[in-house]
Amino acid sequence: MSRLAAALGAGALVALALPPWGWWPLSIVGIALFDHLVCDVERPGGRWQLGTAFGLGWLAPGMGWMWFLTPPGYLIASIGFAALHGVAAMIPARGATHRVVLRPAAHMLVEALRFVAPFGGVPLASLAMVHASSPLVWLGRWGGPLLVTWAALAMGVALAVALQRGASWRAPACTVALVVVMVLGAVWLPFTHDTGRSLRVAAVQGGGPQGTLAIDTSPGDVLRRHLDATSTISTDEALDLVLWPENVIATGDIPFSDSDAHRAVVAEAERLNTPLVVGITERPRPGRFTNAQVVVEPNGAITDRYDKVQRVPFGEYMPLRGLLAAVGAPVDRVPTDAIAGTGPAYLDLGDDRLAVVISWEVFFGHRARDGVGKGGTVLVNPTNGSSYTGTILQTQQVASSRLRAVETGRWLVQVAPTGFSAVISASGEVRERTAVSERHVIIAEIPLRTGMTPYARGGDAPVIVAGAAVVISNAMLSRRRRARPASPSPDHR
Repeated sequence: MSRLAAALGAGALVALALPPWGWWPLSIVGIALFDHLVCDVERPGGRWQLGTAFGLGWLAPGMGWMWFLTPPGYLIASIGFAALHGVAAMIPARGATHRVVLRPAAHMLVEALRFVAPFGGVPLASLAMVHASSPLVWLGRWGGPLLVTWAALAMGVALAVALQRGASWRAPACTVALVVVMVLGAVWLPFTHDTGRSLRVAAVQGGGPQGTLAIDTSPGDVLRRHLDATSTISTDEALDLVLWPENVIATGDIPFSDSDAHRAVVAEAERLNTPLVVGITERPRPGRFTNAQVVVEPNGAITDRYDKVQRVPFGEYMPLRGLLAAVGAPVDRVPTDAIAGTGPAYLDLGDDRLAVVISWEVFFGHRARDGVGKGGTVLVNPTNGSSYTGTILQTQQVASSRLRAVETGRWLVQVAPTGFSAVISASGEVRERTAVSERHVIIAEIPLRTGMTPYARGGDAPVIVAGAAVVISNAMLSRRRRARPASPSPDHR
């Protein structure tokens, strides 16, 4: 029991390293403690228990935001993903080299799985988020969030091995050296570069209370707050773009182009003589809605539209609606399901192309890669975190925005109705950030960049293949050793 409690505590150290609490070295210490606890446990069942306890200590606090959407979903996700880390811990890893190579690969593959399944993935409370503020973030340019995850795990295991009495320092030293070389290469190699041009952008945060669900919020109030905030922008600013958050305009059964909201937006676009990119929801048919960002020109024309592809499970649609309703879950909190978009992740703004990740999509590296790969020179992340109390989700979103900026080598503008809105450089530095619930307009000059990082070109597949090769080759070698007949003893006749 004391060992299980220690594993739970090791996971809690990782959770405390997450935004909004964290200091990233705590995650390395937590991983090292977990490796120390599990390395000499012989029974696979015992290792599974320790791995599950470690996962619970890490994921249950870090995924607390899900409680506001679906308590059953929160419990299922926390326990289910923790149990998968228990499965990864069952793989025996004896010897310094074996531990440093195999254990990080196994747990990284678990993270790769939860980035895509179930329901499209739940990539919250990740180790990559922890290291959005550490030097390991630069590894995202090579291999995205999974390579950052592997490096954090490898550094933790290397620390555990280095502190073990009598263990060789060769494996830990080689691991640290490899990580350092990759970080320096990512910093120095010119994968992307400035075009010499920029966009002058106003990101509008209307303000207002948090902890409010869409079904309890007046669409007119949200629209009015953003119109009021936009009205404070001077016509002398010479803007290229005014960016509004996700779904601050809800027109119901009326198409946005025919609505009073459209006319109000056009009036501001005409006053400022600049396009507005605004978040809208429409209901094209009963029981379904769309969530999109549209470009509205000063002449009233809607020149481009991007419909959100990666929907929020239990937030924008209700998986297993019938089953959950049968057991009494509050499925009425999401009364209608969003229609998933199918188009590429960009908006054209005159001669410039914006790579767009709407809200939840910023947690998925492949969505930012899609827009950048199709010519996006800047990333925009219109979002809406007003349903959640506190700042767990909001701070994790800023961390994810930092990851996407570094991975793609693009500046990123994040804008939310109640916070956080932020400007993030291509090196992941937060240049400006609002407070929660305040009305504020960030005006910033955003450099446009071009070029492709290795991750933007290759995605997650190379890291997943490498991790799977390590685990599979270990399984094959272990099976071969078990099948090999024992050598006869010297006394055998």
